[in-house]
Amino acid sequence: MANDKRIGVAIDFSKSSNAALRWAIDNLATKGDTLNLVHVRPPTPVESRNLLWASSGSPLIPLSEFKVPEVMKQYEVQWDYEVIDLCEIAARQKEVIIVAKVYWGDAREKVLQAVDDLRLDSLVMGSRGLGGIKRIILGSVTSYLITSATCPVTIVKEPKSKTERSSSSSSQSR
Repeated sequence: MANDKRIGVAIDFSKSSNAALRWAIDNLATKGDTLNLVHVRPPTPVESRNLLWASSGSPLIPLSEFKVPEVMKQYEVQWDYEVIDLCEIAARQKEVIIVAKVYWGDAREKVLQAVDDLRLDSLVMGSRGLGGIKRIILGSVTSYLITSATCPVTIVKEPKSKTERSSSSSSQSR
């Protein structure tokens, strides 16, 4: 199929990145597309596998391996039921191909590298909504990628909890 898209989702297993994954599946993914989960680990002490993958990241990990906790331990990635469940449902119902790739290093640089390495048509990522001071001190991966990526970037805000929604709606009605 000539119109198959390569959709990247930056994932760190937070609520906001899981929401970004859900959004990408619901709004972008169609039959035949490839959904690339991009996960960045902080640099670790020198190990042979990390030296091998330091510049290029891990090999592409198919969903059939990504969903096996023992396999993901090799990549130092925590296994996440919600992410696995979302991916299996998308693969089955939407007939999308799902692969993961792990990088080690600075998240801004490595997600940007993934855009080029994987030739992504679009990138979806979550935003934790840090305030201005925290963003200045910590830097913003989101801001960096919006201005630097060579493909469209969609930012999905972390969903509010039910208690936050009900308190904000009751304060608005006053």
